[in-house]
Amino acid sequence: MRKIFITFFLSAVCSFYLMGQSLQTTFEKTQGKETPTYDEIIAWWKKADQSSTLLTLQTKGPTDAGFPLHLAILSNKGYNSIHAAKEAGASIILVNNGIHPGEPDGIDASMLLAKNVIEKKLSLPQNLVVAIIPVYNIGGCLNRSSNFRVDQEGPEAFGSRGNSQYLDLNRDFIKCDSKEALSFTSIFRECDPDVFIDNHVSNGADYQHVMTLLTSQPSKLGGVMETFLRAKFEPALYAGMKERGYDMIPYVNAYGDKPENGWSTYWDSPRYTSGYATLWNSFAFVPETHMLKPYDQRVMATLALMENFIAFTGKNAKEIQQLRNRTKQAAAAADQFPIKWKLDKTGFTEYTFKGFESGNKPSEVSGLSRLYYDRSKPFTKTIKVFDKFVPELSIVKPKAYIIPQGWWKVIDRLLANDVKMVKLKKDTSIQVEWYRIEDYKTMPRQYEMHHLNSDVVVSKETGVKFFRKGDWVIELNQPANRFLVETLEPQAEDSYFAWNFFDAILGQKEGYSAYVFEDKAANFLKQNPDLKAKLEQRKLSDTTFAKSARAQLDFVFKNSPWYEPDHNRYPVFRVYQ
Repeated sequence: MRKIFITFFLSAVCSFYLMGQSLQTTFEKTQGKETPTYDEIIAWWKKADQSSTLLTLQTKGPTDAGFPLHLAILSNKGYNSIHAAKEAGASIILVNNGIHPGEPDGIDASMLLAKNVIEKKLSLPQNLVVAIIPVYNIGGCLNRSSNFRVDQEGPEAFGSRGNSQYLDLNRDFIKCDSKEALSFTSIFRECDPDVFIDNHVSNGADYQHVMTLLTSQPSKLGGVMETFLRAKFEPALYAGMKERGYDMIPYVNAYGDKPENGWSTYWDSPRYTSGYATLWNSFAFVPETHMLKPYDQRVMATLALMENFIAFTGKNAKEIQQLRNRTKQAAAAADQFPIKWKLDKTGFTEYTFKGFESGNKPSEVSGLSRLYYDRSKPFTKTIKVFDKFVPELSIVKPKAYIIPQGWWKVIDRLLANDVKMVKLKKDTSIQVEWYRIEDYKTMPRQYEMHHLNSDVVVSKETGVKFFRKGDWVIELNQPANRFLVETLEPQAEDSYFAWNFFDAILGQKEGYSAYVFEDKAANFLKQNPDLKAKLEQRKLSDTTFAKSARAQLDFVFKNSPWYEPDHNRYPVFRVYQ
């Protein structure tokens, strides 16, 4: 009997030892100097999945690189799906890694996290699931070099910021030009995470801190979630990191000024991961390790912060879920939503900042003045971080939006985001309100394959509009209300209008031959003396207009029944009845 027990014990020890060896990461094998290739990343997660019931690795949607995304589900209860975890009432932390593969800290830290759980060095709270995307930008990860991110201290080689379409995927969460973004949307809506973490590495100023943290704007969360975030969540994260040996500071958004003079928090509009997550009432964070710190320090700081998130979320899981449910209900019932914000400098939080003295000296390249930081002169100062934004423009929500089915690119994106919407079952005439685009500015140079529209000026019109069977009706009585308003209202910063999905309406399709229309215009003015009076008044007030026969003829055309009604008419209609 003793012999059998000893044999069993030795076998168990041997199996545990071999499992530990097989799960050793590239980061560990190289003493923190290297990060794995894409093939090594996925092979490691597959091994981890096979080695333990605490981890399930799922294959998800496609990417532009031709490889699928993966989702690792990590829990003490061994849930094999997000659905099963949610059915059991578990809280969800969703972690995204490698959106910028040149910033691979989260890739390695997540592997260490999973390894620690599997090897029972870390016990997850029983009511918590950590869902991990091992690497998001696969195309960038495959495009590997030691020359990217010239300013960064390690690892020895890593991926490129651009994906397989050379897109920056952290600008793609509304426009969804990439397959990655569409697949991520599906994962995000499936998880509906209570906490979302997107691991990054910073650039910019030099300072002593290893870890900085970008928290999605508390003002945008609003209500009970903002109060909880400011009063409990953020303070606990900073205190927890200090206990682990890391003096954390908010993301150092100091450009054009010395950091010791303070800064405003980063404005994360919905194009970014954290801004997108905010639209869905998730607590969203972007850890940003400091690029000038050694790679092993950065990875371990990322691991420490994720463990900190896990501890706090597990301890406060029920309250976090309740706060999110209350916020979702409030969003479904709210009458209006802000779509433009401005910084309010009366609101700030003080932090202890550990920096280096900076100055200017002649450049050895240009001979002109250049910035430098003197690491032999560290300092500690109390600084102000301005973290309060207030609404600049709010929109009263309609009862519903109606989108004609021809705008399928927008419709596809709404459906991908699990928006509740139905098709008209028959041709119908409905009293609606719509916007006319009176003015806007557009970027002269492309930005992520688009020319963003901004400074949009609209007027409103109402009337009965004919809609066809199959056009889409979207009622605003759902948790997606915030997402809908910020994507479908043309004046919102990251609306689908801003991202050029409706640009076709800005080009006039019908016109006229001037020599033919002259006689029709003259007869029309005789029949419409009020328009004739407006024409004369315009000539008196605008000398340039008075000298242009073409401008006057166009004035008559655009105030006549022959002018196409869809030109500059924003094709998302608002229903109030």
